[in-house]
Amino acid sequence: MSTHAPQLRVSLAFARAKDHAVEGVASDVLDNLWGNPNFSSIPMPSTVLQTARDVFSQAMADMAQGGTAATADKNNKREALLVVLRQLAAYVQTESANDLAKLLSSGFQAVSTNHAQEPLEAPHIKAIKTGMSGQFLVAVTPVKNTKTFESRFALIGAGGVPGPWQDGGLSPSSAVRGG
Repeated sequence: MSTHAPQLRVSLAFARAKDHAVEGVASDVLDNLWGNPNFSSIPMPSTVLQTARDVFSQAMADMAQGGTAATADKNNKREALLVVLRQLAAYVQTESANDLAKLLSSGFQAVSTNHAQEPLEAPHIKAIKTGMSGQFLVAVTPVKNTKTFESRFALIGAGGVPGPWQDGGLSPSSAVRGG
């Protein structure tokens, strides 16, 4: 029997996060990586990350006053900050040597290794609208961790008795077509 531990990885989810969350990750790494005895050969001085974070923070503030050009500038500064964070994440992942405590001490988060399945919530119908002839559109509440929605329907016969269930198709969103 093999006791293979999963390989720990630094989460790069910050790259998809909102601007202030990216700024927060940069601050966490600044506060925790330099001076940390677990990481003695950091590939850049802290001023590189600090400058990228500060320039990005200023660009976010300037964007509130500016227009399209200010937004483009902020996006460029965000990408520059993400490049620095990704380089540091790669370093931390290598240096932490599959030690979760070491990885987390850097200010970065780890990718979850929990792949246990859990039951999905049941969606609830929010609205039903008529579509094209013989079609209906159903909007249901979104369900976390759902990739596809399957719909089924039954026509109501005489006396309110439902007929046989029919396949209404698959939809990648919570707006399901059927009919």
